Order: sequence, then C-alpha cells, then structure tokens
Amino acid sequence: MSMTLKERLRSDRAVLAPGIYDAFTALIAEQAGFEALYLSGASIAYTRLGRSDVGLTTATEVADTLARITERVATPVIVDADTGFGNALNTQRTVRAFERAGAAMIQLEDQTFPKRCGHLDGKGVIPVSEMCGKLRAALDARHSSETLILARTDAVAVEGFEAAMERAESFLACGVDALFIEAVRTPEQMQQACARFSSRIPMLANMVEGGKTPVKSADELGAIGYRIVIFPGGTARAAGFMLRQYYGDLHQNRTTAPWRDRMLDFDQLNETIGTPELMALGQKYEGKA
Repeated sequence: MSMTLKERLRSDRAVLAPGIYDAFTALIAEQAGFEALYLSGASIAYTRLGRSDVGLTTATEVADTLARITERVATPVIVDADTGFGNALNTQRTVRAFERAGAAMIQLEDQTFPKRCGHLDGKGVIPVSEMCGKLRAALDARHSSETLILARTDAVAVEGFEAAMERAESFLACGVDALFIEAVRTPEQMQQACARFSSRIPMLANMVEGGKTPVKSADELGAIGYRIVIFPGGTARAAGFMLRQYYGDLHQNRTTAPWRDRMLDFDQLNETIGTPELMALGQKYEGKA
C-alpha cells in the first residue's frame, strides 16, 4: 500500500509537488515519479476558463476536476480551496466535497473574496478571528484525520511579514496540519519563518516563476526546514510556452512535420494513457457470463 501524505510528511526529505490541472497532467506527473501533486486553483482558471486567478472558479468546478484526477491516479493530491468559497459554513461544504473527491490535503487562505493570485498586488485579508473560525469549521467538517488541512496566510503583502507570522501562530493554535506563508520576499524571511515554525508543523513553500518569492530547489528549501515545496503554475506556463510555439508553427507551415521529434505519436500517447490495459480490461467482460 502506498504511503499517505500524512505519513510522507514525517520523513526528512521535503515533498516536491508539481502543479497539475487535469487528469492528463496528473497522470504524466505520477509516471514521472512524484510523491504528491498540487491541484492549482490558478491553473484551473487558466486552463478551464482561459482566465486569470481572480476568484472566478467555483467550488463545484474544482471538486469536479479533483474527482477526475483522483479517479485516475493514486498519488496524493493537495488541492487549492481558495477562501473556502465563502464563510465558515461554505468552507465546511467545500471541505466535505473535496474530501469526497479524494483530496489528501485541502488548502484554505485568509484572503477577502473575490481572492486573487498570491503574487498579484491588491490583495486583502479577513480578520484573524474570522479565519480561525473557518479553520475550526474545516477541521470539524472532515471525516478523516488523514485528510489534512493546510492554512495559508496572504498577510505579508497586506500587513507585513511580522503580522503574517502572528497570523500563522494563530492558525497553528487552531490545530491545522500544515502552514503556508504566501509570497515571502527574501531568503531571510523564508529562514525566519522556518526557524519559528518548522519544528512544530510542516511548512509549505510556493515557487512561482517570476513571482515575489525567490525560486529555489526543493532540496535547498528542505535544508532550511520546509516540508512541502510546490511549483503550482509551472505546468501551465510550460504548456502555454510549448503550445504557443506549436500553434504558431502549424499555422505557418500548415503541417506538424517539423514537430514530429517534439511530440508523442499515436502509439506513444496511447501507451501513456493506458489504452492497451483499458482494452484488455474491456475484453474481460466480453462474451458469455
């Protein structure tokens, strides 16, 4: 039986979770050998809506995406639940829905609604007492203690680093399973956050290419105390870069021939998604009972 995320977080090496946004990206990430996956709310907005990460996605859309992923892969999925999609009671519905859909860890943040990407300017945060109520509601709503609750604060950009640290302290006291101080600005702030919290609770580091936090490797971050490292939007950015080139070349050349060495052929794609195994399973149910 594979190790749960809760069990994996007890080991010494930081868990590296790449961003995913559908079952296809999840399957390929699992085949690459990752021990956890991160379902990015921003990437769902990018890929399902073609829109920015400004609170446009719904809880239902995320839960549906999550269910399709966990039906296809066994790797634990950390899911971005934004603000819980409302107040404490909405947060409970969100947690129950995401747990039913197979979440290993559910991330909740203290932004006002509509929220926005943690590395965009102009964010707001709700009062600490309100966020603590949401977190307690989330903890009460889950059916299993194996479903972890990750508390995120966006207060660095709004109230400053020290205020964010105090918020994280309050969230820790609620009994959450992990902490995420978003958009810390310097390596020194990252070290200070880990010095204060990492011996008491797993800490998550968010690596956003071109964002406000210095991008470091999972090994570097693990060395200072982070237990989870995510690259949430890298997949969508890499896919966007590749697709821009692919569509541009196809429009210009009117053939995919120049791309043949940079794409899976028909058989390779079917092998990747497990078509031979699926056909063999179908044959098991053919014929007489």
